[in-house]
Amino acid sequence: MSTSLNLAPEVPVASTPSSTLDTQPSPCVLSPRLHNRDLAPTRLEGRRWGRYSIFALWTNDVHNIANYSFAMGLFALGLGGWQILMSLAIGAALVYFFMNLSGYMGHKTGVPFPVISRIAFGIHGAQIPALIRAVIAIAWFGIQTYLASVVLRVLLTAAWPQLAAYDHDSLLGLSSLGWVSFVAIWLVQLVILAYGMEMVRRYEAFAGPVILLTVSSLAAWMYFQADARIAWSVSEPLVGYEMWRNIFAGGALWLAIYGTLVLNFCDFARSSPCRKTIRVGNFWGLPVNILVFAMITVVLCGAQFQINGQIIDSPTQIIASIPSTPFLVLGCLAFLIVTVAVNIMANFVAPAFVLSNLAPRHLNFRRAGLISATLAVLILPWNLYNSPLVIVYFLSGLGALLGPLYGVIMADYWLLRKGQINVPELYSEDPEGAYYYNRGINLRAVAAFLPAALLAIVLALIPHFHSVAPFSWLIGAGIAAAVYLLIAPRQRTFIDVSGECIAVDHSSH
Repeated sequence: MSTSLNLAPEVPVASTPSSTLDTQPSPCVLSPRLHNRDLAPTRLEGRRWGRYSIFALWTNDVHNIANYSFAMGLFALGLGGWQILMSLAIGAALVYFFMNLSGYMGHKTGVPFPVISRIAFGIHGAQIPALIRAVIAIAWFGIQTYLASVVLRVLLTAAWPQLAAYDHDSLLGLSSLGWVSFVAIWLVQLVILAYGMEMVRRYEAFAGPVILLTVSSLAAWMYFQADARIAWSVSEPLVGYEMWRNIFAGGALWLAIYGTLVLNFCDFARSSPCRKTIRVGNFWGLPVNILVFAMITVVLCGAQFQINGQIIDSPTQIIASIPSTPFLVLGCLAFLIVTVAVNIMANFVAPAFVLSNLAPRHLNFRRAGLISATLAVLILPWNLYNSPLVIVYFLSGLGALLGPLYGVIMADYWLLRKGQINVPELYSEDPEGAYYYNRGINLRAVAAFLPAALLAIVLALIPHFHSVAPFSWLIGAGIAAAVYLLIAPRQRTFIDVSGECIAVDHSSH
């Protein structure tokens, strides 16, 4: 059943000449195909994602095992300590800027990513960016759950060595102990998500200090193991063009790593009370945190190389070499906690909202999350992780699409509409609605996205373009935004019906 919604008494007039404004917003009919409680705008009162919540969110994501593996790989490329710091500083500045743009959208409108996508792509065309984001997230949710289960296996066999006997058989590619560990991690994540976004916030707030304390302690321990001396480079240092190319390539790749979250950060920022909260939380959680992360990386790699001339691939290799079993278990437990935290924020929340968006009448956040988690098991993610072709050509190919999606969405919101959004019409199937376009699809947005996406995929995957491949996200985003601005019509200015004004009672829907 549709619901009539008239927001006229609550709508302030935007700071635009009155001659260009509609004098009265019309009643808006909410379509059950587009709206449910979880997709509805958040109220300003009760928004609980404050500065610390955002800081803790990024602390978990920045200090996860995969990021350390990436940063340690910069040593193998020949970058020295100060060069790695500069490369990650460039990446931190880019991520901070683009993440704020996405976060401000979420705060103002109060809506999740699938609904945000309706602004540029149309109420039905929004399924294109939403489904691309969901497929990537589901695949990586399964892979990260598997990686967390590997850490759990190390923890269990360290604490109870007799369990190693159950780690030598195989069923669909996993041992008995592997299956028990995988299912255990999978269930823990489901339990957290069953209590909704507030439980996600609390878990992220708990996990952030745990991983920060762990990696700092690990770096200090390694520093003293190396007699307070570290190697600032592990090979003949790069110079000239090659050095600067690798520095900027590392920064661009760091942005590409965050290409998923930069799209759907609005899923979290929609629950923040103001822009300053997002800006300050992001500042401490991203640039400051990333520089701390970079320094810890330099210490870990430099100390290990000083000790035995080896380049480590992951901090888990250091943890596995800790001679004290209790400290080894604590280290594994800390990385287990943060891996779950990262997986939930980066790979669980997004598909839960996306699948709910596909069938709002039947799927709420919890049901959609259960479906996405089940799909993540059915794809047998350990096989995906062990297949370089899948990682490079499928997941990397899909990842290359994220830049063009971001370019279209941001160009539409910030440059064409100047941030003026009629939020109720995002839930309306009225053919006269602002976001109905052509049968619910903005063909111009699709037309801008496709050539930029094709170019980004070519640059990312074809070996001939390896020198510019790290910049494929930025190139794709820039071209998609430019093409969209060229072909999109000038937007009509209207009364700003944003998430800051809307106060809808959804209890009866």
